[in-house]
This record gives sequence, structure tokens and C-alpha cells, in this order.
Amino acid sequence: IRETLFNWLQQDLIGSQCLDLFAGSGALGFEAASRGADSVVMVEKNANACRLIKQNTDKLSARQIKIISSDVFKFLAGDASPFNLVFLDPPFTKGLAQQSCHWLEDKGWLAAQAKIYVEVEKQLDLNDMPENWHCLKNKQAGQVAYYLFQRT
Repeated sequence: IRETLFNWLQQDLIGSQCLDLFAGSGALGFEAASRGADSVVMVEKNANACRLIKQNTDKLSARQIKIISSDVFKFLAGDASPFNLVFLDPPFTKGLAQQSCHWLEDKGWLAAQAKIYVEVEKQLDLNDMPENWHCLKNKQAGQVAYYLFQRT
């Protein structure tokens, strides 16, 4: 899945401002940083995961990565600064994907023409997305569905 995603995004990564919500291990954010993103903000509420991300950031001397230990919705309720690339991979079966997408759109977190990668469980219906988001690509692998949207 990750290889497909970064093939989709290869032209968009250099110089990008990335936001990695529900960062988990930070794999998507680290990959974006290694491929030329100017800045990557990773938001993860699990303290152990944040500690591991910090260790890896230090090990790699990845100065463009900022780690925020917070609930995603508390973070999104704060002062927004627009990102042109967002990774959204929430825990499955918790109903967080669509709400996160609407908060990104409604609270000013997206630059014009921003691209948003969303990874969800295959059976989830993503019909309730922001109206000005266009699905550029989508695929399925096993029990996972993944989408690349662009704000229009």
C-alpha cells in the first residue's frame, strides 16, 4: 500500500507541508520526509508511539519532523495552519475517518488544491466526504481501502 501511495504522490512531495494524523509508527510521515517534504507534523495520542517517533526522528536527524502528542480532534480544534498534503489513517471501526475529513476542511487545515490520503477498512462507505473533495485514486488491498482526494 505504501509503495502505491508514494508512487501516486511522487510529484507532490518535494517542498510539501505534510500533516500525518493518527501517525502511529510515523511510517507515512517519515517516508514523506525522506522524499523531500519541507515539513511533516505528526499527531499521535499514544505516548509510547510518540516516544518511538521521537527516537527515530533523532536517529535520522530529521529536523523537518515535528511530533505532537495529542488527540487528533483536540489538535484540529486548535489554531489551523494550512497543509498541502495530509495522511489520514485512523484506527479502524471507530468512525473517525469522515469526521476527521470534515474537521480538516471546515477548520482551515487545508491549502488550496491540498491532497488528502485516507486509509480505512474496506467495508466503510465514504460517501459523506466534503463536497469540494474529488477522489483522484482509490484501491483496495485485503481488508483495507485507500483513497487519494484533492481539494478543489
